[in-house]
Amino acid sequence: MERSNRLSSYPLLRFPFLLFLLLSSSAALTAATSENANKGASFSAAEAEAAVSRFQEYLRINTSQPDPDYATAVRFLRAQADALSLESDVFEFAPGKPLLLLRWPGRIPSLHALLLNSHTDVVPAEPLKWVYPPFSAALDPSTGNIYARGSQDMKCVGLQYLEALRRLRAADFAPDRTIYLSFVPDEEIGGNDGAGRFAASEKFQKMKVGVVLDEGLASPGEEYRVFYGERSPWWLVIRARGAPGHGAKLYDGSAMENLMKSVEAVRRFRAAQFDLVKAGVKAEGEVVSVNLVYLKAGTPSPTGFVMNLQPSEAEVGLDIRVPPNADTEALERRIAEEWAPSSRNMTFEFLNKDEYLKGIEIYESIIKAFASYKGDTKDEESRAEL
Repeated sequence: MERSNRLSSYPLLRFPFLLFLLLSSSAALTAATSENANKGASFSAAEAEAAVSRFQEYLRINTSQPDPDYATAVRFLRAQADALSLESDVFEFAPGKPLLLLRWPGRIPSLHALLLNSHTDVVPAEPLKWVYPPFSAALDPSTGNIYARGSQDMKCVGLQYLEALRRLRAADFAPDRTIYLSFVPDEEIGGNDGAGRFAASEKFQKMKVGVVLDEGLASPGEEYRVFYGERSPWWLVIRARGAPGHGAKLYDGSAMENLMKSVEAVRRFRAAQFDLVKAGVKAEGEVVSVNLVYLKAGTPSPTGFVMNLQPSEAEVGLDIRVPPNADTEALERRIAEEWAPSSRNMTFEFLNKDEYLKGIEIYESIIKAFASYKGDTKDEESRAEL
């Protein structure tokens, strides 16, 4: 369940002032006067309500995978850009997956640009599990919460960018650097056709991007955490095979028996990683998380499944998140030798790992700029855990 609060703790109304301060506090970055800063930082009740209304309108556009309504989202965002006199272009690096790029030209084109990135697609929702319909953007008057899929990941951030620029425009602000806003597609299914192709394009190279701001976690207070790394998703499918047989007999090495041994091995690993988080030894983003997302086996029948037949195949799907300094070679060995050993007639397949391991060079360059970055060395503590 996703919800955002529209009142004092609502990040949509605080982020514009944060970005305003980011831009106006550096002489190298901006040319705003203190009078304009005060003008841009103030919010009337009507302006706040209008910002919330725009947010709700964006949330009501169903851009959930696997069939996101990108066209409607792009039309809405371009209308917002037109109202702010921002330049806009749409690129389709893959058919049916539009990427919207907005541009506010800076006064000094030779300076490196600022890119504010967000994605338009959201994950699916189960309507029956929601208090309000997931694309209603319903506002609960008793709490001020807005309920909608995408309210946190990450339509809130995309609208924060636009509201920030709205305040800057109202303050007659003129940036030295060019400011870009990118609204990319297909992030929730890997991002290869959206951000991946965009970053590799000639257009991106000509933008001369110096700093990128992307998604993070919502902040309920006035302190904003800065993230300098992100875990890579590995979507893993493990398959087991065995001889089929009558349900009344016992067999060694059946598909289900082999698979359940693997599931138990995964459970032990997950528990060990989770214990580190519970004990406060590591943060959640510093461990390898593993979550079982589906089990698949059995022979379908008109009423469900055949109950007296042992299946010849069974599989499990795992969502694995790998931190930047994890020993990926050790993790792959664990998968091959313990979770899906060929000796138990098992195989495994990564659905998207290679795309994430490629990385995007601009993000890597930002990470390496931090003093805490460990270069290409392996994290020995991570190696020991794996």
